[in-house]
Amino acid sequence: MPALQPENGAAVVDFVLVTALVVPLVLGVVQVGLVLHVRNTLTAAASEGARLAATADHQPADGVTRTRQSITSALAGRFAQQVSASQTDVGGAAGVEVRVRAEVPALGLFGPSVVVSVEGHAVEEPALDDVGQSIR
Repeated sequence: MPALQPENGAAVVDFVLVTALVVPLVLGVVQVGLVLHVRNTLTAAASEGARLAATADHQPADGVTRTRQSITSALAGRFAQQVSASQTDVGGAAGVEVRVRAEVPALGLFGPSVVVSVEGHAVEEPALDDVGQSIR
């Protein structure tokens, strides 16, 4: 019967092998979470800007300003550089559409970027005259 060999150092090798598999997996999950967080925040800001722009006393430019403010306060100003708004048709009714396009780093804070484009829509609120009747 052969003599048993000591297993000194085997735990170190096992740790390295497992770590080499687990660390990239964890970092990938964190990165996907970061991209989804940015996308969801941009969508919420675009929707908020569209709702503001759709009120009777505001213009699409007001929606752009509000969207940029929301993005800057929640994320960073670099995500608020490409924001636009326009009049559109929302389900057969007059409405406002706010579009946001941003580049999110795909590898942490550096590396190649993933382009995220989102839109927010809102139906325009009709303007009312002095007796509460719709002007439009």
